[in-house]
Amino acid sequence: MSVRRWARDLAMGVRFTVTGGREGWTRALLTAVGVGLGVALLLLTTALPNALTVRHEREAARSDITFTDDRPPKGADTLIVANVDTDFRDDNVRGRALEAEGPRAPLPPGVERFPAPGEMVVSPALERLLASDSGELLRERLPERITGTIGESGLVGSHELAFYRGADGLAPHLDGGRIVRIDHFGDPDPGPEQSDPVLLLLILVVLVVLLMPVAVFIAAAVRFGGERRDRRLAALRLVGSDSGMTRRIAAGEALAGAVLGLVLGAGFFLVGRQLAGTAEVFRISVFPSYLNPSPLLALLVAVAVPAAAVLVTLFALRGVVIEPLGVVRTAKPARRRLWWRLLLPVAGLAMLYPMVGQGRSDGDFNQYLVTGGVVLLLVGVTALLPWIVETVVARLGAGAVSWQLAVRRLQLSSGTAARMVNGIAVAVAGAIALQMLFAGVDDDYTKSTGKDVSLAQMEVALPSEAPLAAAAAKFRDTRGVEAVFSYSEGYAGDRRKDAEDSTTLTVGDCASLREIATLSSCRDGDVFAVRGAEWDAGVDVTAMARDRRTLYLDPSYEGGPKGLEIPWKVPSGVKEAAPRTGLLAGTDRGGFLITPKALPESLAPGLEGHAYLRLDESVPDVHERVRNTAAAVDPLAYPMVWAATERSDRFDAIRTGLFVGAACVLALIGASLLVSQLEQLRERRKLLSALVAFGTRRRTLSLSVLWQTAIPIVLGLVLASVVGLTLGTVLLKMTSTPVSVDWTGVLAMTGIGAAVVLLVTLASLPPLLRLMRPEGLRTE
Repeated sequence: MSVRRWARDLAMGVRFTVTGGREGWTRALLTAVGVGLGVALLLLTTALPNALTVRHEREAARSDITFTDDRPPKGADTLIVANVDTDFRDDNVRGRALEAEGPRAPLPPGVERFPAPGEMVVSPALERLLASDSGELLRERLPERITGTIGESGLVGSHELAFYRGADGLAPHLDGGRIVRIDHFGDPDPGPEQSDPVLLLLILVVLVVLLMPVAVFIAAAVRFGGERRDRRLAALRLVGSDSGMTRRIAAGEALAGAVLGLVLGAGFFLVGRQLAGTAEVFRISVFPSYLNPSPLLALLVAVAVPAAAVLVTLFALRGVVIEPLGVVRTAKPARRRLWWRLLLPVAGLAMLYPMVGQGRSDGDFNQYLVTGGVVLLLVGVTALLPWIVETVVARLGAGAVSWQLAVRRLQLSSGTAARMVNGIAVAVAGAIALQMLFAGVDDDYTKSTGKDVSLAQMEVALPSEAPLAAAAAKFRDTRGVEAVFSYSEGYAGDRRKDAEDSTTLTVGDCASLREIATLSSCRDGDVFAVRGAEWDAGVDVTAMARDRRTLYLDPSYEGGPKGLEIPWKVPSGVKEAAPRTGLLAGTDRGGFLITPKALPESLAPGLEGHAYLRLDESVPDVHERVRNTAAAVDPLAYPMVWAATERSDRFDAIRTGLFVGAACVLALIGASLLVSQLEQLRERRKLLSALVAFGTRRRTLSLSVLWQTAIPIVLGLVLASVVGLTLGTVLLKMTSTPVSVDWTGVLAMTGIGAAVVLLVTLASLPPLLRLMRPEGLRTE
């Protein structure tokens, strides 16, 4: 077979599409819309790595607080930066207070000049929020005058909330943590992040699971109009075309639709790229300029889609005998064979089997085997589903008229029905497997904070200059605050420098101290030494609490910043206290407990205030009110909402990425199902009109359409559940995680899949009613 002959036949198919009149253009357009949606999502996927890279580069370029000990001395090119991040409801607001120490101080990316004290520059999203009614409480916290906006180069997303405010007097607060001196922005040590094999496995499986439904749908879209096309091809046989040539001409028609789909897909992508700049999905936003597909991957899409269109068409027509007087497909088709369909999932399991039990310690998962195994298992769904649908519907029988119409239609063309739900089934199978894997390894990435949220729900850290008693009074006056436990905290060592033993020193009134330790008696002026605390294991508290012994608050350590080294003579008559599980970090608090009267004034600079708040969380925006009070007490106050557990940021990022991708894939599948459904109805327009003309009720026909969708989708979801549970079990075995099934998640995934199909069916009812009109019988 010569290349020239192939090219000639394919070109003839393309010409039939272009010159085929309204019918040809309609068919090509439907195919192009379906392929275009898939291509747009593929292009979006190829652009995601670049978008994530740009976000990472932008974040690295504006890094300022990097917790390094190598800090420059004050100079004409230095800048003091204070972290004044805050939260507003569920959003994080990135905030920095800036104090330039010289004319050559570095400007943050995206900022044209330093804001003066009382001024701030903000991101466009924050400016809109502050100007809106919903941002009224945040406006109280950020009262500075807005003098400019942060440019795109200083933001990681179009919806990021960020601000830079001017400040002065930050130098005395330098701590190497939240307040630092820098001479440039940017991460000084952008070393590679240690990779976790389980997280890499999750990323790999997420990508495969999200892209597989797209590929399945593109394969289905190029077969739109298959039945009518087959009848047209029979006419070609009548005028002398041989069987092979006829199939190549059919592939040429699919090629035309696929190429047109590439053009539409590029258009959809460009439109979506612009819309992406105005949207935020799961708190992730990007600028349109971030979404630049990798040229190599875009070229791969441009080549793979038309090639897939040709190959899928040739594969689909392999069992169809196109004869001059008709197409054998209209007769009862030959039964599908099961054996080769089972080979796909079995081969997938065989590829995954060598990695079972590797776990995290030996988890160097082979990405090719993982990708190949998962792909084969999911492709197995698309291979098994037509056989299952055919086998089941062949056994269905009597029922209502609508049921009989639907069953008979499925018996005649079960493959078409299966193709419609293949994408949903693959997506649900992958989602169930991922849900199992996420649920299984969730505990590994979630750890307890040790905080008892029944005792307090928020904590506010205050600078040493902020008067703690006055701050506590303001918090008590805040609406929604039920109780305030305030402490001044610091660390004392047995030496001025390089202390061998050190412990905590906590100052508070008797009521507050009783929340963190067991006291036999307490009155203002007492000092307690807590013995037996878990945190003080290895520390000789008895020796440190010896009468008149000198300890040093905030001692210095070699290689670290110089501490205050404030001497403190332990008073005589130190009482004993016992540790208790209480307010502070949910564990025992050791060291010294001091009531206010027993605290020498000289120790005050070495202590930081902490207020722990018990809230009435039924009060609207109670967290925002506390944050506003904290900002009013001191701009450097740091409020925190307590949580019983915390989870790895990277694990959360992957999970969020899955949700974002799943939302896009479900939207695509819903749209593609609707296009496919409309195409099916259009092909049966004359038949539907004829049935109505003979007296069939429209409700009966509508129900029959519903049954025709419902039966394959139920079978598809059952198969997807089995494959998903199998794949999930294998993935859990690979990570050496105990196998457990999150049935709620399984039901949720299948429910979402069913809901998508139901919505598509309902959306297709109005066109169905229009197609039943008598005009459908007209033939030209």
